[in-house]
Amino acid sequence: MLQLTVLREQTDQVIAGLNKKNYKNAAEEVAALLELDQQRRQVQNEHDELQRQANTMAKAIGSLMKSGEREKAEAYKTETAELKQKTKALAELLSTTEAQIQQALYKLPNLPHESVPAGRTAEDNEVVLQNGEIPDLHEGALPHWELIQKYDIIDFELGNKITGAGFPVYKKQGARLQRALINFFLDEAIAAGYMEVQPPILVNETSGYGTGQLPDKDGQMYHATADNLYLIPTAEVPITNIYRDTIVPVEQLPIKNTGHTPCFRREAGSWGADVRGLNRLHQFDKVEIVQVTLPEKSYQALEEMSDHIQGLLQKLELPYRVLRLCGGDMSFTASLTFDMEVYSAAQGRWLEVSSASNFETYQANRLKLRYKNESGKTQLLHTLNGSALALPRIVAAILENNQTLDGINMPKVLHPYLGFEKIS
Repeated sequence: MLQLTVLREQTDQVIAGLNKKNYKNAAEEVAALLELDQQRRQVQNEHDELQRQANTMAKAIGSLMKSGEREKAEAYKTETAELKQKTKALAELLSTTEAQIQQALYKLPNLPHESVPAGRTAEDNEVVLQNGEIPDLHEGALPHWELIQKYDIIDFELGNKITGAGFPVYKKQGARLQRALINFFLDEAIAAGYMEVQPPILVNETSGYGTGQLPDKDGQMYHATADNLYLIPTAEVPITNIYRDTIVPVEQLPIKNTGHTPCFRREAGSWGADVRGLNRLHQFDKVEIVQVTLPEKSYQALEEMSDHIQGLLQKLELPYRVLRLCGGDMSFTASLTFDMEVYSAAQGRWLEVSSASNFETYQANRLKLRYKNESGKTQLLHTLNGSALALPRIVAAILENNQTLDGINMPKVLHPYLGFEKIS
């Protein structure tokens, strides 16, 4: 959530940043929000002045009674009662205005970092680097949705029977590949200094607002209405909310957590060739890395997270590229995002497998996640997260890129986790 002080003091920069994210009616909404803020401050000042007058009169009543000025004391009592009624009305108006401001702030996305390129769609993203060789597959190579049928390792029809489309059943070597990847990703994160946590996969509404999924992604989340709980779209939500309403001692920074969870996304409106097979699911597994850092160290942390994710792709021997997302393709909450895409040889295209983002103070302001600086002043921290990694498209690329005429070779780094070297 953007800070009101930033909107007041850097109005032009805020509007320019919102426009870079292609946020509609940025100038009008910021102006309306600042007008609400002005009203709130006027009501606050009037409330405080009336409260001061009421307190002064209340203290004077006792002295007047003692000095025998009963009539004047009674008049003060009447006036004090009237002031209290006016103060109560102003307090209610203040509460209503503050709620309106809060809701308006919730609707504004985070501002992009200065390095974010302008643009509206994925076509405008900037390729930062590319690594690895594109595989040259044998004639008749199959896309992963045909490979999984050939080797009977993932069953979409069975998942559809049990639940519905987008909920596959992994079995045999497919199930072991899932478990191997999860353990490999977790072990690598722990070796890089991340503490493993296993959070709940249902969160309350406050947690959804804390990391910015609500109200922005309300329609994309599965909602258990009876208990007003949400199935998580990513482990970022519960892990980051561990630190909600917390003042973190500086000596404990940076905080580095990792966790594996299933993730649930409705993906309403998704259709087309890009959603075939494992390309887009309603339920999938992912290992997440999360950091909480001092503001001046957050962009160094983002680079480290990007390097860590790239290291996983290199060990899996997958060709990949890194993109710096443009303003129009970034998430609602991010200031700067690097996407990692792997090349899927049988499909002949790049597949996004990870996003690493710096949210600066946007989530921390919602979460009230703070630290005390050297002068003892409370300041907001920066939060970051990255997928390290999401499994479905990684599995798709491994299957497609490593297929041979007599089976699918597994990356060497996974052999100790799998107990086999080839799917056949």
